[in-house]
Amino acid sequence: MDITVAISTISDGTMSILPDKSNQPIVIQNRDRFLMTHHIPMKDTTLVKVTYGGHNYTRYKEVGSAQKGDGMYNGEAVACDALITRERRHALFLPLADCVGMVVYDPDQHILMLSHVGRHSLEQNGAHESVQWLVTQYQSNPASLLVWLTPAPGQASYPVWAFGNGDFKEIVLEQLDQAGISASHITNDSSDSTTDPRYFSHSEFLAGRQTEDGRYALVSMMH
Repeated sequence: MDITVAISTISDGTMSILPDKSNQPIVIQNRDRFLMTHHIPMKDTTLVKVTYGGHNYTRYKEVGSAQKGDGMYNGEAVACDALITRERRHALFLPLADCVGMVVYDPDQHILMLSHVGRHSLEQNGAHESVQWLVTQYQSNPASLLVWLTPAPGQASYPVWAFGNGDFKEIVLEQLDQAGISASHITNDSSDSTTDPRYFSHSEFLAGRQTEDGRYALVSMMH
């Protein structure tokens, strides 16, 4: 089965609808244009809607046909940290700023997961827990799983203090290794999202080094 994994850039425009929905029309246009570049209809796509303020950042949910389109037009979707689908032609979509987006694919059972691994999730062993969810809920074999990782904020700009000011991506890779994922099965975009001009960075915006506080996006779909 073919898998689409694609990442937008600043040139595609921001991919996150603001809470007051003031940018909703332009974000819908941006999302639609980006998705159609990869032959993905927005109506067949579901948003991974990450929320903060709670205590659990390892919330995972399976979605099916009834959830197609959720969150893509108005931002309204069930809060979670990862979505899972077993349906072909059902895309999963995740806006990102200073976090890692992670696609996990089980080629044996044709299960697709799109997981948000932010600082809060990382502190709860989020990369490992994403894999473990597939193992416990779907009996996936970690040795068979394929993983794709987005760019991450570099250590110089965004040290993870809870891990001794460690490097974000290195921590993600360590958690995946502990989960039994083979390094040869990981496609890792090693770009630094805080210095690469192709990507939005919330921390760089707050520091005054980026003029727009936007979000880029990761999308994945089984064909």
